[in-house]
Amino acid sequence: MEVKVANTAGFCFGVQRAVDLVNKNIEENISPLYTYGPIIHNEEVVNDFQSRGVNVMEEGHIDDYEKGTVIIRSHGVTRKVEEELKSRGFEIIDATCPFVKKIHRAVDEHSKLGDYIVIIGNPDHPEVIGIEGWINGDQYSVIKDESSAKDFSLSDDRRICIVSQTTFNHNKFKDLVEIINQKGYDIIVLNTICDATNKRQIEAEEIASQVDAMIVIGSKNSSNTQKLYEICKTKCNDTYYIQTACDLNAADLGSIESVGITAGASTPNNIIEEVQKKCQN
Repeated sequence: MEVKVANTAGFCFGVQRAVDLVNKNIEENISPLYTYGPIIHNEEVVNDFQSRGVNVMEEGHIDDYEKGTVIIRSHGVTRKVEEELKSRGFEIIDATCPFVKKIHRAVDEHSKLGDYIVIIGNPDHPEVIGIEGWINGDQYSVIKDESSAKDFSLSDDRRICIVSQTTFNHNKFKDLVEIINQKGYDIIVLNTICDATNKRQIEAEEIASQVDAMIVIGSKNSSNTQKLYEICKTKCNDTYYIQTACDLNAADLGSIESVGITAGASTPNNIIEEVQKKCQN
């Protein structure tokens, strides 16, 4: 069987940076050590850190924890959470992805200028919730799909500043921006989709169009992995979404001559390699 593994599969820069920061503090025996929420969206990584003494601080329950060092997750948090952690005496290490941090600064600046902020993304995702928390005031909307873009309206003539969740589908982002643009508003568009995300999606689509089956590896609560699965499914009907090699049923690949493999930005290389070996065997 021919196995094609995407060059862009696995940890992105922001995730690798966050994981490295946690490892560094474990090695330095920092204790107690917490991450605010899961450091990344990968259960295998989070469980490994917990087995090595890193506690996941439950969101909204800061008072329940002994003072120590808190590593801010790669998705970022609101300004309010940062201020509360500081006021409670925790030492903060910020592992927010630099590309997400850039969005925080942008919405902070543009909302101070009086712009209405539109975030294109999943309103329930921690990255989007974090972005909301850096907007000054409550003049913003989150648009997740074509329906919400069509329903969007603004009663005054303020400029609209549009940003995106870093892992949003690039083509869908353009489509939603066009729907808003057709309403005649004065808009400024900041395409804040991570370049690595865009490259990963393009490569996944290309491989999926060339193989008999496609495997997408990543956590079920990973937004960027879900987008990869949706993209691959449009090009390859036999697309499988798994978290580890254990989830892969070898019988599904019995008559397959070629298979492609990609993985979300929070998937460790060892899991990708295990899936690759299982396919080859």
